Amino acid sequence: MNHLKIRFCYSAFIVFFLMVNISHAQNDIADIPSKKHQLKNKLVFHVIGDESKEAPENGFKLLIVLPGGDGSKAFTPFIKRIYQNCLDEDYLVIQLIARKWSKKQYATWPTRYLKVKNMKTSTEEFITQAINEVKKQTKVDSRHITAFGWASGGGAIYTTALKEKSPITGSFIAMSVFKPNLLPPLSNAKDRHFYIFHSKQDHVCPYRMAASANKKLTKNGAHVKFVEYSGGHGWRGDVFGNIRNGIHWLDKQNSKPLKKAE
Repeated sequence: MNHLKIRFCYSAFIVFFLMVNISHAQNDIADIPSKKHQLKNKLVFHVIGDESKEAPENGFKLLIVLPGGDGSKAFTPFIKRIYQNCLDEDYLVIQLIARKWSKKQYATWPTRYLKVKNMKTSTEEFITQAINEVKKQTKVDSRHITAFGWASGGGAIYTTALKEKSPITGSFIAMSVFKPNLLPPLSNAKDRHFYIFHSKQDHVCPYRMAASANKKLTKNGAHVKFVEYSGGHGWRGDVFGNIRNGIHWLDKQNSKPLKKAE
């Protein structure tokens, strides 16, 4: 797949996002707090949930979200509904906002292995910096740091999860691509957890890539749950129920103490 096709796969989800039946009215999420944080290089993320309240005994669990499409703050209402409908009260959500480093940027979430012009911070570095910033504000349960991304966000999550030392303890990757030549060594997958959600009818990000991820990650010692859904690219059916199932599965896998990550 050339860069133009990657760009199409990474950006097409913005169209399918509109297929999720989410009202423009936001009364149902009006009381859910969201706070903007800014890091160096003008990187912005939002914390959804109240990070100022007393943390649970073991610290807050974190869900790091890399939205599909252009990764913009326009996804915040949808992500607030994920917080509302899919997570226990001991969670905070970190929504990263993709930075556009150049006018003709072909990758929404560039990485060390998928660089774009003028990039100063890779997405995997951005994820680590955001986690560390939240840790300055409140106590975090390092056993439960889940990365969740779909379409354009999934590739960068694979990259971050497969770092030799990763802060991520579980990865939920939906309707996205899997390109081993743009990833760290797959041998790093040993004992790590991946929930892969994909449709056989997906003609944007081919199903064969998800099937390959399942096979190759498992071969390298990862714990993989591969779930298929019907209908093609995009969130279909019981959207929040499907998301909740993936996050709960990863929570269960991460219940045991883990080695200290960076």
